[in-house]
Amino acid sequence: MNEKIINLKSYNPLDIYGVNDVNFNLIKKHFPKLKIIARGNEIKIFGTEKETSLFEKKFSLVLLMYDKFGRITENDITQLLESEDEEIISDAKKSNDILVHGQHGLQIKAKTRNQRKMVEKCRDNDLVIAIGPAGTGKTYTAVALAVQALKNKVIKRIILTRPAVEAGENLGFLPGDMKEKLDPYMQPLYDALRDMLPTQKLLKYLEDGTIEIAPLAFMRGRTLDNVFAILDEAQNTTPNQLKMFLTRMGRSAKFIVTGDITQIDLPKNQNSGLIHAQKILKNIKGIDFVILDENDIIRHKLVTKIVAAYGNDAEKKQ
Repeated sequence: MNEKIINLKSYNPLDIYGVNDVNFNLIKKHFPKLKIIARGNEIKIFGTEKETSLFEKKFSLVLLMYDKFGRITENDITQLLESEDEEIISDAKKSNDILVHGQHGLQIKAKTRNQRKMVEKCRDNDLVIAIGPAGTGKTYTAVALAVQALKNKVIKRIILTRPAVEAGENLGFLPGDMKEKLDPYMQPLYDALRDMLPTQKLLKYLEDGTIEIAPLAFMRGRTLDNVFAILDEAQNTTPNQLKMFLTRMGRSAKFIVTGDITQIDLPKNQNSGLIHAQKILKNIKGIDFVILDENDIIRHKLVTKIVAAYGNDAEKKQ
């Protein structure tokens, strides 16, 4: 029997093993043929040469992921241990790519494989369409890319928009002016911006129009030059509405469209513009798609299970 020892002297064991050893137990589950013992900063592995070498290789990726992002989740570990894809190894070894230094020293960067794909595809294409379930960081990553572009003076303005589908015909019955009526539907965009910009600077940008947050209907008839435009909740656009938004693209513009095709709030007789766009735009050069999934969910671990449960239920109904 072969024995190997891995020393974690430069790490806090709790950060790697997880609370109540949840990460460590998950790793052990992936290597049932090995005897794995952890005592403080030392891990002992007993088994065949092939199995212990594979463990060393995979565990080194776990440490690389922690080095890069300052944390390691159960989703990260599952993705690293289950995949044979060398792209994951490449991703983990890439430089520490911080998108934005946010409030209170917060370092904002892509945290999952498909979020990193969003970043890479946005650099290579002027239009990126990101599709995935709740909690996968689609909107947050898109806003971070926009703020980065603004700070680097790549663009002059940021425009963030959503269809106000939930408001329907009842906007007139809500108190306040149009901005006050619509602000609740734009709140996720404000939340992301508050993480990334000092309060006074954000207020200034909103006041002078450097950052504009508006419902989709306000985009009609405009040409958006030198902007980074994000359309969020695009699953709730009709094909004509999405076409209208995409054709606003002016010179030196970057567009990101995000949405979750499992949460469409349109009337049943209305087709989703996001699903339609996925079919007709996929082969156009300069447009790229990113599909995020349960492994990209970075909210509470229960969210991953909830999304999976609803997905399984939808498949049964189909």
